[in-house]
Amino acid sequence: MALKKTQLIGITSVVGLSTVGILTVGVTDTQGGVGIASTCYVKSVIMHNTGLGTARVSLYMSDSAEYNNVATGITANKFLTVDLAANETSFFETNYPLVMSNWGDTLAVSVDAPDTGGTGIGSMVNFIVNGDTDV
Repeated sequence: MALKKTQLIGITSVVGLSTVGILTVGVTDTQGGVGIASTCYVKSVIMHNTGLGTARVSLYMSDSAEYNNVATGITANKFLTVDLAANETSFFETNYPLVMSNWGDTLAVSVDAPDTGGTGIGSMVNFIVNGDTDV
């Protein structure tokens, strides 16, 4: 088994009030000529709010059995929620990588308005996911 350190996905934009899968094993093309994502080891997620108001960003890890339901943002699979002010960048980094090894395992994100004021409704958040993948 050989690993390639890579940017797993390029800049991916998500507009407010939506939940989407941004990296799915066996489906998503990775960066750097690796091809379709196989086993992925997610080490960091960079998030930048390009909007004019605060956006609430959540990250979810869904397994292959939930592949068709990632758009619902299953609360039991949420592992991060952060409020990003306008033009703010946040980094999620882990000492031990998040391992996605089965076809259909998905890293999903949601961009929403915070409960206080709802200023992030039109916000667009850019995501970059870094880590390793099998080659």
